[in-house]
Amino acid sequence: MTATKISSRPFDAVLCDLDNVIRFYDTTELARLEHVAGLAQGTTLKVAYAPETDLPLLLGQITQEQWVESIVLRLASQVSQAQARELGMALAQAPFWADEVVVALLRRVRAHMPLVLVTNATLELENDLASLGLEDFADHVVSSARVGVAKPDRKIYEIAAERAGVAMDRCLFVDDRLENVDAAAALGMTGVHYRESEDLRESVSFLLDGQAGYLTHRQHRVRRH
Repeated sequence: MTATKISSRPFDAVLCDLDNVIRFYDTTELARLEHVAGLAQGTTLKVAYAPETDLPLLLGQITQEQWVESIVLRLASQVSQAQARELGMALAQAPFWADEVVVALLRRVRAHMPLVLVTNATLELENDLASLGLEDFADHVVSSARVGVAKPDRKIYEIAAERAGVAMDRCLFVDDRLENVDAAAALGMTGVHYRESEDLRESVSFLLDGQAGYLTHRQHRVRRH
């Protein structure tokens, strides 16, 4: 009889979100323009990220330029068309950067197991990753705009696990949105609700510190169903 080797590790692949985990945006100029236009700060974001405006972009059904046009249309009742376009463009062109601490952590993780980015993104994602110097950062990138399905739909998790080459219950899923983490946990994944880099560090400490399989179980950080 052949014995089955049981891994002492709590998971064998890391599936990680991009925005608000690795990549962050500077919306200072957008906030300034909203103030000038007499709008409450965050008005443009609320319009832009409403499902009816945002989802077609994330599913790859429209371009970023078309997304800006839809923002302009929805803001036109509150400000002039010129101001609405300026606001839409300020959001679309907002500068972004990568958190070097998180990038360094994930590079170390990738030395031990597959790393897959799982992101609700646009058709510009590949260019964005290249501009950050992250085009070869992960083993695979699962972009909603390329696969035609967005988190928290179970299909995108299935695609990510398949590309990682591991079973769903052997994946760690990291995301800043709790509904996405809960969806992953419902599929058997270990989910980490990301708020700061320490959330990620604790979850992979057994790899970084050479410890035996260990994972923090603080309820507000890690979700398992």
